Amino acid sequence: MMKKNRYLLIMAGGVGSRFWPMSRKDTPKQFLDILGTGETLIQMTYRRFLKIVPQENIYVVTSEDSSDIVVSQLGIDSGHVLAEPLRRNTAPCIAYANHVIMAKNPEATIMVAPSDHIILNEEEFTRNVLDAMSAATRNNWLITLGIEPSRPDTGYGYIQLMDKEILPELPKLRKVKTFTEKPNLELAQSFLASGDFRWNSGIFIWSLKSINEAFEKFLPEVNDLFREGNGIYGTAQETEFIQNTYSVCRNISIDYGIMEKADNVYVMSVEFGWSDLGTWGSLYDIRKKDAAQNAIVGNHVMAYDTKGCIVNMPKDKLVVLQGLTDYIVVEEDNALLVCRREDEQQIRQFVNDIKVEKGERFV
Repeated sequence: MMKKNRYLLIMAGGVGSRFWPMSRKDTPKQFLDILGTGETLIQMTYRRFLKIVPQENIYVVTSEDSSDIVVSQLGIDSGHVLAEPLRRNTAPCIAYANHVIMAKNPEATIMVAPSDHIILNEEEFTRNVLDAMSAATRNNWLITLGIEPSRPDTGYGYIQLMDKEILPELPKLRKVKTFTEKPNLELAQSFLASGDFRWNSGIFIWSLKSINEAFEKFLPEVNDLFREGNGIYGTAQETEFIQNTYSVCRNISIDYGIMEKADNVYVMSVEFGWSDLGTWGSLYDIRKKDAAQNAIVGNHVMAYDTKGCIVNMPKDKLVVLQGLTDYIVVEEDNALLVCRREDEQQIRQFVNDIKVEKGERFV
C-alpha cells in the first residue's frame, strides 16, 4: 500500500485517574515522563509511528483542556488535534476522525492507537502494524492486535480466536470468535490454559471504507451526527458544530458498539513487549528493581526491611521506609498516596472521594 494512504489516530482523551497522584486533571498520565526517559508517553507513541505513517497524516483526539499541551509536546499542527468538549468514549471520537480524514483521503487505511501504551520491541511492532495495514487495505476487515497473555490478568478484555488460518503469509491472523470484558480470575485462568485467547490491546487497523460501513450498519445514529459536519471540518465553524454534536451524541465504546457485533473482525496475535500502563502495578512490572524487588524513583529513598514496593518520590526529598511489603508509595505536588499494590484498583475510587470531600485542587 502507498505510504500516503496510511493514517494514524492517537487517542489521548483519558484522565489516568489510576495513576494519581502523578496523573492529574491538568496533566493526565499520557503527558508525563512516567518512565523517566526524557519523553512523555504521548511523545513516545508519536515518535514510534513516524516510521510507519507520514507526519501530516497523524491526528490526535483529546479533551478541549488538553489540546494546547498536545500541540506543545508534539509540535503538531493544531488542525490535526481533534478537541472533544465532552467525554463520550471511543466510538464518537473515531467517527469524528473518520469524517475529518474522509475529506482529505477516501482511500485511507487508519490505525487507531491509545497514547499511553509501552512497546518494548519497536521493530517487531512496526513489522506487525505494516502487515496488518496491508491486510486491511486489501480486505474488508476490521483488525485488532491481540497480545499473547502472560498471566491470568482480570484487568484486560480478552479475544477468542477461531482455529482456521486466514492467509498463509500471515499465520498469526485469525478471525475473532468472541470478546469477553474483564473476566474474573477463574475465567481468566481458563482462558490462559486454553491457549486460544488474547488480550485486547485496544489497537485497531482498518480501511476508512470498512469502518464507515460498520458505523452505518451498527452505529448509524452516531455516524449520521458526524456526517452532518462534512464541509464544516477544518473551517471556523467546526468548534461550534462539535460542541453541539457531542452534547447529543451517545456515550459508547467502539468495542461494544461495533467490534463485538460485526462479523468481519480479525485479530493478529502479537508479541512486542506491550503494556497498557494502566496502573502503578503495570509500571512496577516494567521498572528496574533492586535486590529486594523494590522499584524506586527518588534520589534519597532509604528502605529498611521493605520489599516488593513501587516508590515514586520527588528527587530532593529524603524518605525513610520501614517494614513495608508490596506497597505503592507515591508523592507528587500536594498529595501523598500509600496503598497496597493488590488494592490499586481502588485508587480511582479514592480520587472520586477526594473530589467530593476535598475539592478539585488535589486531583
